[in-house]
Amino acid sequence: MGGVPEAHPLAELITAAAGGRFPAPDGGWHRVPPWRPGLEAVVSFTGHAVFAVAPDIADGLLASLGADGFGGAHDPRLIAALAGPEGWIDCLDLLMAGRGTGRPGAPGAPGALTSRPDLAAHPRARFAGRIRDQPRVLGYPDPRRGAVAVISRGIAGLTELSFEIEPGRRGRGGGAGLARAALAAVPAGEIAVAAVAPGNAASVRALLAAGFGPLGSVQLFRRDR
Repeated sequence: MGGVPEAHPLAELITAAAGGRFPAPDGGWHRVPPWRPGLEAVVSFTGHAVFAVAPDIADGLLASLGADGFGGAHDPRLIAALAGPEGWIDCLDLLMAGRGTGRPGAPGAPGALTSRPDLAAHPRARFAGRIRDQPRVLGYPDPRRGAVAVISRGIAGLTELSFEIEPGRRGRGGGAGLARAALAAVPAGEIAVAAVAPGNAASVRALLAAGFGPLGSVQLFRRDR
C-alpha cells in the first residue's frame, strides 16, 4: 500500500496513539478536515475527541450539541443532528491498530493470502468499496475458501483492514489467523487500523490475538445533502 504522501492530521494522532502517545485527556475536542469527500467522522480517545468535519459545521454548533471529550462527542443526538434526517450514520466502532509484518503481494508462509477478485461481491468487500479507497480483496488460495480480508486506504488515509471468516469455521481461531495473514500483506512496521463494533466480541478477540490494540472509538457519517 505504501506510505501516506501527506499525513492527515488524524493519521498523525492515530499513529502517535499506536505508539503510546495519546492526546491529553483534557475533556476537550478539536477539529480536522475530512480525509474523504462526503465522509465525516467523530473519533474519541480517552478524554479527548476529534471531529473530522467540513468547515461549514461551525464550532458553535458542535458546542451547542454538547461536544466534549468525555462522551459528549458520541451522543446519538449530536451525530443525528449533524447527519440530518436522511443522512447515513455508521455504528459506533472500537478503533484498533496493529502493524504490518510482511510485504504486499509477496508469497508467504502456509496460510498466506492472495488476490481473490472472485470475492469482490462479498458484503464486506462491497461495504469497504463504499467508504474507503484502493480496496484490495484478499483470500486464501484455495478457491473453495470464502474467507475474505480487505485492505484499503481508510480512516484518516491509513491502511485499514476488515475481514470475515466463513461461518462454519468460526470459534476455532480462524479469525485471528485471517487477521494475522492480512497483516502479512501490509509492509512491515506500517500502521494498520481496524474498526469493529464493540458487541462483535469474536472480531475484537481475533484482532487482539493478532496483535491489534484498542486506541479509542470512531463513528462515520454522511450528511443529508
